[in-house]
Amino acid sequence: MIAELRTLVAVARFGTFAAAGDRIGLTQAAVSGQMKRLEERLGIKLFERTGRSATLNAAGLRTLDRAKSIIAMFEHIADPVDEASGGELRIGAIASVQSAMLARALVPFRQRFANYHLHIVPGVSLHLLDQIDAGELDLAVLIEPPFGLPKNLIWRPLVREPYVLAVPEQLEGDDWRALLREQPFIRYDRSSFGGRQVDRFLRSHSIVPRESMEVDDIAGMAALVGRGLGVALLPIVEGSPPPVAPVRLVALDEPAFYREIGILQPQESTPAAICLAECLLEAQQ
Repeated sequence: MIAELRTLVAVARFGTFAAAGDRIGLTQAAVSGQMKRLEERLGIKLFERTGRSATLNAAGLRTLDRAKSIIAMFEHIADPVDEASGGELRIGAIASVQSAMLARALVPFRQRFANYHLHIVPGVSLHLLDQIDAGELDLAVLIEPPFGLPKNLIWRPLVREPYVLAVPEQLEGDDWRALLREQPFIRYDRSSFGGRQVDRFLRSHSIVPRESMEVDDIAGMAALVGRGLGVALLPIVEGSPPPVAPVRLVALDEPAFYREIGILQPQESTPAAICLAECLLEAQQ
């Protein structure tokens, strides 16, 4: 039954039987057979089938939420019940929070869960969200998604990081609009939530920059700016290392824009995940 439930989650995540089969190593026929057996076992229809397409119906969507919870519980079924015996915690984290925010929270966490093995998974916020939704992570620290979240997930805000315009130190002028229009622009990768914020900000001010490159690493972007390769809209990140060459920060007009960093976790979380979330919140107070 667990295999069928995992396949159901994959079908919902990737859209079709064929796409789900490609990702989990099954043929389309095998996926279809598993879904048929699951429907027979549960005694309900999960899909509306029209031609070659199959879409989850209302019963299928309810079953999907429960399937994710069952899979998460199954994955932790053998975890020790006492904190001293240890276990495993899978933590997703965007790169900019790992060296300060997450590291600070792990100190008190270790005092309670000293024998836990921690697997810290890096990634952009969108991918971490997918992994949380698929039950592959216990908790993630990421940028707030610009859309509604599934009902089985909880969002808890941690910190707001304002954006500024980073320019080479020797570049004169504080008119950020003129600097963005005239200088080569190093863009925050648009596939990330932060990059989408930058894109919306530029469009809201009718600014079309002279794009020169697109990067998804804040420290790397600052280093490129410091080398005189362009300007960039960057969030002010706590604990980030100084750029390898001089950078000057130009404030934006109020209201400035921010990215909100927070915790995303399933409603049905393990005691270790709940503890780490509390440590993260306390570390920001």
